[in-house]
This record gives sequence, structure tokens and C-alpha cells, in this order.
Amino acid sequence: MKKNLFTFYTSLLVCITAMNASGIKVSIKSKLTQDMKTNTIHYRYTKVNGLTLFYREAGPVEAPTILLLHGYPTSSHMFRNLIPILSKQYHVIAPDLPGFGNSDAPSNDKFAYTFDNLAHTVQGLVDKLEMKRFAIYIFDYGAPVGLRLAMANPDKITGIVSQNGNAYKVGLSKEWSPIQTYWKDPSPANRDALKDFVSMKATWFQYHEGVSDPTLIAPEAYTHDQNLLDRPGNIEIQLDLVKDYRTNVALYPKFHEYFRKKRPKMLLVWGNKDPYFLPEGARAYKKDLPDAILRFYDTGHFALETHVDAIGEEILDFMSTLPR
Repeated sequence: MKKNLFTFYTSLLVCITAMNASGIKVSIKSKLTQDMKTNTIHYRYTKVNGLTLFYREAGPVEAPTILLLHGYPTSSHMFRNLIPILSKQYHVIAPDLPGFGNSDAPSNDKFAYTFDNLAHTVQGLVDKLEMKRFAIYIFDYGAPVGLRLAMANPDKITGIVSQNGNAYKVGLSKEWSPIQTYWKDPSPANRDALKDFVSMKATWFQYHEGVSDPTLIAPEAYTHDQNLLDRPGNIEIQLDLVKDYRTNVALYPKFHEYFRKKRPKMLLVWGNKDPYFLPEGARAYKKDLPDAILRFYDTGHFALETHVDAIGEEILDFMSTLPR
């Protein structure tokens, strides 16, 4: 076996040397170099508004950019399989929001955990990285953050990919009922009733509910999320954000006005068995954006865990139609 490998690599070296000597371009070597360049993911930290933010960056910096915004209870880790697909052709930025992943998570008496503040922090990152034009991928909590960003930067947004990123009341399932009760009466009793929302049982449910083949769900995904949720003080951070989510629902009419006025190109990729954000919420986008592309997948909330290849191909096709 070793002799065969030695013979193969010796023959390959002789072939490449001969091609170089004759002035022929060695496309294999250049392709490998290019793939290594575009598929390398860099793990970076930067200061934004006094907070240390973590973000993943990949792909050629001169290519069109897509900003990936994660949801609850995860982080940019949810994009670990999508980034290599997109970064072959596009520049990818995927931050961890404050309180999530590897970004700072100051206690809730030192940082106000509101969606306005999350969006303000992402805006600071956009400004610091001098992002002039970019598409956004919005999911779960990343949807109200990203749509605030879009309204504030309408001329920078080239397109929007919404993966179970709700913006319509009809998209909210009955799973939101206890949360809506807390919005109406933010009493200590109603707050305490939601503490199970950050338990392993709830996290496991988010990843598995609606999934026909649970063997596609990587256990390190939900255990990673839960380890971070279990940090001291994090439960209060998450309950503050649950409480503030009501401001997103109040902003829905503003989001719809933005859609109708600015007509952003939109791709909707939706797990149709999401226990939190119903298919009706995906279809509702087309009332304001009739040209939006809508694709349903037979899966749950974390559609990238089960359908990353199909969704990645849809995003690549969509990105190719966007202005630079």
C-alpha cells in the first residue's frame, strides 16, 4: 500500500513539474489554494459599544456579503454547516448577539437586554466592519434584530433570507400563550412560570419537535446551547428578552410598511413543522412582498440541522440575483 501511494505521488509530482516547465497553468494547485482561502472560517473578537463581540468570518472579502443573525437559544454555532457552503462564493459574517455564544453576557443590571439594544449592537458591528452593502439571513430572535437593522439601513440591504424568522401575528403558535400572559402581566409569578423555558427539556424540544428523522440532529448543537444557557445569571437575561419580545410584535406594522415601501428581495426558507413560528407566518410575507420566494421543508424550528444542503443551494441561487 505504501509503495502504491509513493508511486502515485511521485507520478503526480513529475506531471506537475512537466506542466510547469512547459508553461501550462496548474489549475489543480490553484483550485486547492482558492478553496482553502474561501472555506477557512476565522473566529474573531471585536469591541462594540463597550462589549466584546464574537463573530465568524469566511469567504473572499471582495465578494458580496451576507450577515447571518442567529436566534434563541443558540449562537453563530448554528451556522457551522451553512458557512462552508456560502463562503465558496460569498463573504460571510456571523456574530453572536450579546448574552449568547462567545460574546459578552453582562448581567441584566449592567446591560439592558432589549431587542432595540441587540440591534444597536449589531449596527455597531456593521459600522465598525464598514459593511457598505450586504444581505441578511434572519432566524428567530435574529428576525426582529435584522428587520430593525434593515429599516435603519434600507440602502445597504441587498436582500433578506428569512428562515423561520417571523414578522406576522398569524405566525405565532399556541406555544406563545404563557409568554403573552407574561407580556400582559409581568408579575414575578408569571416570570417564574417561564423559567422552564431555558431548561434542557425546552431546548431539546426546540431542536426535535417536528423533525421526522431525529438522527439528523447533532447532539452537540443543543448541548452546546444549554451549557451557555446554564451560566450563572443567564436565566434572567433570557427572561428579560422574552418580556421585551412584545416590542417586536408591536413593530410588525412598521416591518410591513418597510416591505411595501422598499420592496426588498426576499427568500423564505421555512421548517413547516416549527412549533413556534407557523407556516402561516411565512405565507403572510407574500401579502406585502408578492415576489418573495417561498420554500417549505419537512422539518421543525432548526431547519439547518436537517436541510442545510437544500437551504444552502436556495440561498446561493437567491444571492446570485441580488445587486452588488
